[in-house]
Amino acid sequence: MAKTPDDKDEKRLEILQGTLDMLILRTLLWGPQHGHGIGQAIASQSDDLLKVETGSLYPALHRIEKRGWLKSEWGVSEANQKAKYYRLTAAGKAQLSRERDRWSQLVAVMGRIMNPAQAGKE
Repeated sequence: MAKTPDDKDEKRLEILQGTLDMLILRTLLWGPQHGHGIGQAIASQSDDLLKVETGSLYPALHRIEKRGWLKSEWGVSEANQKAKYYRLTAAGKAQLSRERDRWSQLVAVMGRIMNPAQAGKE
């Protein structure tokens, strides 16, 4: 029998290319977290409309760490399992600020394109 998607699956949004790094950096502003916790936090903060797949999350974490925006160290999770915890570096905070500025510009531009009548009223 074929699985029928529930309402949440149908409403789930795809993360735009290039925004995952920003979401990870933003999530780590709240403090160090292990990979699974980062994915859960993004889902929770989006009311489960954004789900970061493991195959996207961990390569992104490794890429961001290589860029010096994160540091990691091994620790023990809430489930008493060994887990790698990531924390934001000063360079990561600066990058998040740049990403936030770019995101604001993108949202403004898209708003003007999608709602040209409202853009002229501002």
